[in-house]
Amino acid sequence: MQGDSACNAVARSGLKSRFTDSQILSVLKQAENGVPVPELCREHGMSSATFYKWRTKFGGMDASMMTRLKELEEENRRLKKMYAEERLKADILKEAIEKKW
Repeated sequence: MQGDSACNAVARSGLKSRFTDSQILSVLKQAENGVPVPELCREHGMSSATFYKWRTKFGGMDASMMTRLKELEEENRRLKKMYAEERLKADILKEAIEKKW
């Protein structure tokens, strides 16, 4: 069931990556080992902007850290949604109370 919620979150955000976490880590590792970035981008069919975005976000991480980051991002998204819903309820109640008097 937990996997379903992660898939739904990705589908809602519209940001499904063509690359798996292990592929991203592999590309970053190749760059660390001296493979030129333009060559990597050509080989994997991605832009250099994508590579540098990955390097900024995932550079120096291993697979478990990457998984944990994604879990925390999902939890943060869920908590922000919960907060927004509660804030809306509070605003509605406040407005209703002000109109009664």
